[in-house]
Amino acid sequence: MLAELTPEIVIQMQRAATLLQAAPRICVLTGAGVSAESGIPTFRDKQTGLWEQYRAEDLASPAAFARDPKLVWSWYQWRRQLVHDKMPNPAHQALAEWQKNAESSKRQLTLITQNVDDLHEQAGSTVTHLHGYLWRNRCSQCDASYNYESTNHESTHLNSSKDAIEFDDELIACPHCEGYIRPDIVWFGESLPASAWQTAEQAAADCDVFISVGTSSLVYPATGLAQLAKQNGATIIEINPNPTLNTVVDIILAAKAGVVMPLLLEQIKLL
Repeated sequence: MLAELTPEIVIQMQRAATLLQAAPRICVLTGAGVSAESGIPTFRDKQTGLWEQYRAEDLASPAAFARDPKLVWSWYQWRRQLVHDKMPNPAHQALAEWQKNAESSKRQLTLITQNVDDLHEQAGSTVTHLHGYLWRNRCSQCDASYNYESTNHESTHLNSSKDAIEFDDELIACPHCEGYIRPDIVWFGESLPASAWQTAEQAAADCDVFISVGTSSLVYPATGLAQLAKQNGATIIEINPNPTLNTVVDIILAAKAGVVMPLLLEQIKLL
């Protein structure tokens, strides 16, 4: 796969590998670009089919759900169907292997994601989600988690598992307060979950190297975490085929994560 990279990227990747091999604490933030390589549409992609008349930004908000809950719920059920059969790509797999290797050598690799899918988990990673979980639901009024019942009604499946999700677009009433059930996603205008954000801030502040993968280093929260890491002496690496012109970034690997991550891990192992 080295043939896919320019000589400059290869040099920068070797530089990154040397830094990472010696770093006791690493923080990795992944964004939509990583999931896109598995075929998951990003918010920037044009909507298709019945949804092409809408912008994603106009559907993913508390105001939109209050105005037309059936529309928003139907859209998320459609998105779940799009994502349901998607599999981890080489970037997810390399990160999972790297995290496991770090743990066995008493080092720390904290993985944070802006993505709402479960591809990191499928690959075997332990990950903190900043924007929620596509496969979980909660009440829009009382915030209670909502669990789908299993088909035999002898047990319940936590809806963190996509195998328990039903794709019916009929609205569901909360069994506690009768409010409508919504996806457990952070919508536009909502705060990030406090616990997840605290984990991300702590990891960024304490790390020796901060890596941004598949997300712009100019967009919040990526820019805030990278700046926090930089202020505390960390080296900043960005892996993105369309890198951002951000002075906080020290090393840019301008290629797809699925190409760079396995090669980077291989280089780290050789050192």
